[in-house]
Amino acid sequence: MTDHDRPPFVPVPPRLPGGKAARGERATAERLAMNRAGSFEWDLDARTLDIDEPGLLVLGLDPAAFDSRPESLRELLDPAEQVRLDEAIDEAIKGGSASYSVHLRVPQPDGGDQWTHLQARILRGDDGRAHRVIGLVRDATAEVTHSAFVRDLEKRRQRQTDIVERTTSALSRAVTVDDVTAALTGPGGLARLGADGLALGLLDNSTLNVVALSGDSLEVVDEPASGGLDPRFPLADTVLSGRPRFVSSLGALARRYPALEGSLGQLNFQAAAYLPLVAQARTLGALALFYRERTAFTADERNLCLGLAAIVAQSLQRATLFDEEREFATGLQSAMLPRRIQDIEGGEIAVRYHAAWSGRQVGGDWYDVIALPNKRVGIVVGDVQGHDTHAAAIMGQLRIALRAYAAEGHPPSTVLARASRFLAELDTDRFATCTYAQADLMSGTVRVVRAGHFGPLIRHMDGRVGSPQVRGGVPLGIATAFDDEEFPETRLDLVPGETLVLYTDGLVEEPGADIDAGVRTLINEVSAGPAGAEALADHLSDRLWERWGSGDDVALLVLRRSPDPGSPRAPRLHQYIHQADPEGLSDARTIVRQALTDWNMAELADDAELVTGELLVNVLLHTEGGAVLTLEVLPEPVRRIRLSVQDRSSAWPRRRAPGETATSGRGLLLLDAVTTRWGIEPRGEGKAVWCEIGPAAPPTTAPVHRDAADPADPAGRAGSGPPGHHRPGPAGPAGGQR
Repeated sequence: MTDHDRPPFVPVPPRLPGGKAARGERATAERLAMNRAGSFEWDLDARTLDIDEPGLLVLGLDPAAFDSRPESLRELLDPAEQVRLDEAIDEAIKGGSASYSVHLRVPQPDGGDQWTHLQARILRGDDGRAHRVIGLVRDATAEVTHSAFVRDLEKRRQRQTDIVERTTSALSRAVTVDDVTAALTGPGGLARLGADGLALGLLDNSTLNVVALSGDSLEVVDEPASGGLDPRFPLADTVLSGRPRFVSSLGALARRYPALEGSLGQLNFQAAAYLPLVAQARTLGALALFYRERTAFTADERNLCLGLAAIVAQSLQRATLFDEEREFATGLQSAMLPRRIQDIEGGEIAVRYHAAWSGRQVGGDWYDVIALPNKRVGIVVGDVQGHDTHAAAIMGQLRIALRAYAAEGHPPSTVLARASRFLAELDTDRFATCTYAQADLMSGTVRVVRAGHFGPLIRHMDGRVGSPQVRGGVPLGIATAFDDEEFPETRLDLVPGETLVLYTDGLVEEPGADIDAGVRTLINEVSAGPAGAEALADHLSDRLWERWGSGDDVALLVLRRSPDPGSPRAPRLHQYIHQADPEGLSDARTIVRQALTDWNMAELADDAELVTGELLVNVLLHTEGGAVLTLEVLPEPVRRIRLSVQDRSSAWPRRRAPGETATSGRGLLLLDAVTTRWGIEPRGEGKAVWCEIGPAAPPTTAPVHRDAADPADPAGRAGSGPPGHHRPGPAGPAGGQR
């Protein structure tokens, strides 16, 4: 070892000769001895260590036997302490420090430890090299012990503070009583409380109900799960007395409550705290905390338990009041909504309502189904602004008013205009949005009006979902305030098997996302869902409410027109082609070809596809609406197909003689050339052009097909042309369809 790598050790000032200075030194030594301290000097060059008598006594060395070797003092220490001392001295000498300080644990003959504090100053020459170390050695046992006690106390207090803070934070988010019990018994609940088990009993009149148990083996705590207040059991005794019970052993618990003695052997906790839950002088129940390792409760620990009980009691009181208010609000809202939806002829209806998960779980969304004259049905979904009992009350009044106006037989636009006026007269600052439709499921006609609300979705038979352009007005209430009670009506057509979906914004609002994305998701789910109204409503409920988290109220209404599948020998399909759908014509041709292939009639697909395109183009170009395409197989003996295109126009096709360069006017000529029979039939406000494709009828007496809509031929006879064809005469308004 070099001169700069001296073995770690601690020197003491040399004893001075007699005289005045010596007397001063002796006085200093006496004062140090009184304080259990001494001095040392360590000569690094001579490698000697001189310690005065008080210092030797501090270290437990015999002054007469000490040989002034640093190694003699070093040998007093355990190996780990030797390393710690070496590192402290080497770091100070080699690092150029002027001093160092270290606490060492020195073993005592009685088996204990003494903490010794070495505080030294390093003396260096002009060249910076260390030559001597002088300093003090003192007994620091009391100081270190007190410091450790303080650190332990601070640690325990910090732990208690953490328990209170974590519990308070968890319970601050609890809204209902179920939320409170979930916070106490759910993941991390016991860790937050610093306990190993928990039992919670709530008071209901004179009955104590144990509503929550958490922790190992607590299912055998023999406290009655529900019953009167029996003082033989600790939870009930705590409620009756209003005083906490701290039990430090199972034996003590059995002595105080003999009724528990038979089950205590199955428990694995050692101590328990039974705490009354009191808030604003009202006893709510009792909380029991169980501990596996604790055998006593200090004053601080008792105060901590009482503080936790107070926090739980306040949370339960707040949650109880909320539950009571919510029960009242949801009861009010439930009374405002229809109790049952009546069955309808020609279709099926499914409704779903879901309250928001936050707040009072009550709002202004509603739905309704209204029986109308002539076997029609009125359907509506709407949303009153707000999520409180006032919104629910306004919703109930508005629903009843709208229902009354609809039942009087008014058209949809009038129904909404009157509903808006009614809402404005309520003198409320709330407005409402809604979509109302009158549906005739016999004909498939649906008349729709909107007031600031989403338009409907239509699911077609092939699973495609359309979002028809439905004109709308401003929200109810606002419309009247601004003298703008115009609610334009849009007519839609539901073919058999198609489904209409009405909904409120809670079904498409995704937190943090554009609402158009939510609408696209809804369209995808409607397309992917099952066909039936009830099954589709369940599918949307499960997929979308779970996805968005149900942060808002949701009202959903699904109306499906009954399918018309035909029979195995005479199948049938229907398809609605919207005028604003650019792909509808191509899709219709594809559907016709695929259907005939599936029905083993592919040889007719080319002609049927050609006629489909011709009839649909005629409607889409020359009328103001869409078309309903029907394709069916006629029964034996002649297996032909019948194709029909229905529209809402009163203008009938008329025969023309196009020139060689004309670009139109050949539609009826094409029907003559391709089809076996064709004709026109009136259909309510519009008409249907039909044709049959396939083998001609057997050579028997040809029946005369009477076309009741042919004003040019009162007898209903077919015009000139090939046998077996039925064509209308040239009647119809000038400039009609080609």
